[in-house]
Formats: sequence, structure tokens, C-alpha cells
Amino acid sequence: MGATYNHIGKGYNNTRKADPFLLERIQYHLNPINEGLYIDIGCGTGNYTSKLHDEETKFIGIDPSEHMLTKAKKAFPHIDWKLGTAENIPLKDNSMEGVLGTLTLHHWNNLEKGFSELFRVMKPYANMVFFTATPKQMEGYWLNHYFPKMLEDSMKQMPSLAKIKTAMKAAGFKNIFSEKYSIKPDLKDLFLYAGKQNPKLYLDANVRNGISSFSLLAHQDEVQKGLAQLEKDIDSGEIKKIMQQYKNRDGDYLFLLSQKEV
Repeated sequence: MGATYNHIGKGYNNTRKADPFLLERIQYHLNPINEGLYIDIGCGTGNYTSKLHDEETKFIGIDPSEHMLTKAKKAFPHIDWKLGTAENIPLKDNSMEGVLGTLTLHHWNNLEKGFSELFRVMKPYANMVFFTATPKQMEGYWLNHYFPKMLEDSMKQMPSLAKIKTAMKAAGFKNIFSEKYSIKPDLKDLFLYAGKQNPKLYLDANVRNGISSFSLLAHQDEVQKGLAQLEKDIDSGEIKKIMQQYKNRDGDYLFLLSQKEV
């Protein structure tokens, strides 16, 4: 993961900003206590970490990308940033009041080991909140129509909900809950399906550069061909028919929630 985000780190903050609605849901599910200490695992440049960190609720940002952490330290020097991975967290046992992770699970090398490490550093009854997408949800993205190989490779990278839950239970998390999330028109964090209702977003190279599927997984011939067709379909109105074909009831992303029970 470190090499991945070292590569796309340039300009990342221009399009990947913390979204107010997602922040509200994270805050609600994390339910932080005063003077608590929390982890943002796979924190990147700290867009969410910095919004949640305050005098009463302090966060430690952990990420394997030195490039991302350099940006985070420069922008938010008052927050503790640490180089590390989910599978090797440089923190003591039973020291954290809770855990946050946004769009990071697909970059882990070993889900069970990562969740075991989080279980180790969490205090009893600490909450854990992850924001992610599943392959089943991604099958409903209309992006499949224009970039089939890119989406296929993206889905291969994403662990299924069943695989995530199996790893969490093996690590010691007993009760696991989920909350569906569907893209809202005013989304501020321009990740993969941010353009669900605004296809023109994908014509902006800056937006694509902040999305790992476009900047790393994609075959450039397919991307250029798909963008050309997308632009034509936007101009003709055909895009509306394509979008209608890909409606689904599974949500576009989801929050995964659990607690360290003892």
C-alpha cells in the first residue's frame, strides 16, 4: 500500500477531502469519549483524522506511505502520525479507545492479522468503524459499462463482506453490524464512485489521479476509450439510460461496525 499511495500522493488533497456526512456517521458510530485516544488506520494525508481530532478526542494517524504522512505532518503538526501497517501497529496492548478506517481494507496484506492487531491495541468495549465497498456493491456501479477491465481488477482487490466478517470473528470481534451508504450529490471526498450522479467528474484528470483504480489499476487504452465514449454519452443524454441500468439496492459503500467485547 505504501508504494501505491506514494505514487498517487501528488495532488491527492485536491480531490480527497473529508466529507461532512461521512464524518457525521463516523462520529456517531465511533461515539468518542472525552480524553480518549483513537487510531485512524490507513489515514493517508489525514483528511478525516484532522477533522475528528480535537482537545477532547485525540487521534493517532497510522499509514504505510511516508509520502502521505509527510503531507499530514506538514498540514497538521499537532497530531501524532506514525509509519505502520494494520498488520504491525506500533502501539501498546489495550491502549486505544477506538478505531477508524476509511477505504483501507483492500490495501491490507492480511485481513485476519490486521484485525488481530487492532483487537490487541483496543481497550475493552472500544468501538471500531470501517468505511469500505464490497465486490457485490461494485457490480452495481455504472462505471462497469465504460471501464470493465478496470472495475474487474478493482473488485478483485476488494475483499468480500463474508471474507471481512470471517477475519474479524477470527480476530475476536463477536458482533458485526453494517450500514449501507449510497452516494450523495454533494459528496466532497471524490473516491471511485463519487461521480455516480455527476458523470462529468470522471472527465477531470485531477479527479482520476486521486482514485487508485484510475491511476494504478487501469489499462490506459481502455480508460481513454471509455472516457471518449462517456463524453459522447453525456453530450447525447445516453448516459441517463446507462445509469438507469445499473441501479441496485445493496448501497454503493457501507460502514462496518464492531466492538471489542470481553
